[in-house]
Amino acid sequence: MKKTEGESIQNEKPVWFITGCSTGFGRELAMHLLERGYNTVVTARNPDDVSDLAGVKNALVLKLDVTDQGQIDKAIKTAEETFGRIDVLVNNAGIGYFSAVEESEEDQVRRMFEINVFGLSRMIHAVLPGMRNLRKGFIINFSSIGGLCSFPALGYYNATKFAVEGLSEALWQEVEPLGINVMLVEPSGFRTDWAGRSANESKRHINDYATTSGAVRRQLRAISGKQSGDPVRAAHAILQAVESPNPPHHLLLGNDAYEQATAKLEVLRREFSAWEAVSRGADFQKAQ
Repeated sequence: MKKTEGESIQNEKPVWFITGCSTGFGRELAMHLLERGYNTVVTARNPDDVSDLAGVKNALVLKLDVTDQGQIDKAIKTAEETFGRIDVLVNNAGIGYFSAVEESEEDQVRRMFEINVFGLSRMIHAVLPGMRNLRKGFIINFSSIGGLCSFPALGYYNATKFAVEGLSEALWQEVEPLGINVMLVEPSGFRTDWAGRSANESKRHINDYATTSGAVRRQLRAISGKQSGDPVRAAHAILQAVESPNPPHHLLLGNDAYEQATAKLEVLRREFSAWEAVSRGADFQKAQ
């Protein structure tokens, strides 16, 4: 499907580029898009994991580790040479890590930040020149309900997702005037094998945290594959949001995500109101 010089690409469906397609959200979204005829760049650290999609019409399967700038540059160049442009970037690649904050191992935490935050950032830097040139595009950053609400055993994972939230909020203020949309996807528990395969945990266990982070860690492992969230329905929801005339900045996915996010808003509202006088009293006094 390589474009010849001067060939029009204006009337084609948007070109999607998805990171982390081996399993879960990335794979289901790629399959859903391909079924609907979208040109889709399907990437994975190990392309063998998505080899079954390589022969599907409109699919371009590429090797991509988001921590490797050389692979990023090569993948973006290949995608643009094949399809002419990238319209939608989906930053889905990510890992988890289960540990109380005090139990955490710095090398594991840094690896998670390298993938979840800096890998995502590298992809944004790579696609923005093309999107700015066309004055259109859509960047989807996978966060989590854990990017809005923190939980025991997930403190550093939460930190990566809070970082994605902050980065994305600044980004949309910068690029929306240029015709580029940005959306955060914030799922709760889905059957993506995230807790079973994609999340390491600390080797160190401190007894004092057995009933907090320890309990959550055990629960996350136990419910892997039994979560209420359906990745297929999530893929449909993401496409629906992107195709909406007014796409959201925050797309919560799952009943638990919606309930936990709205409960957090109420907790914040109550606490802010209770301490309003003290908060407002911290400014210099206005001259009478």
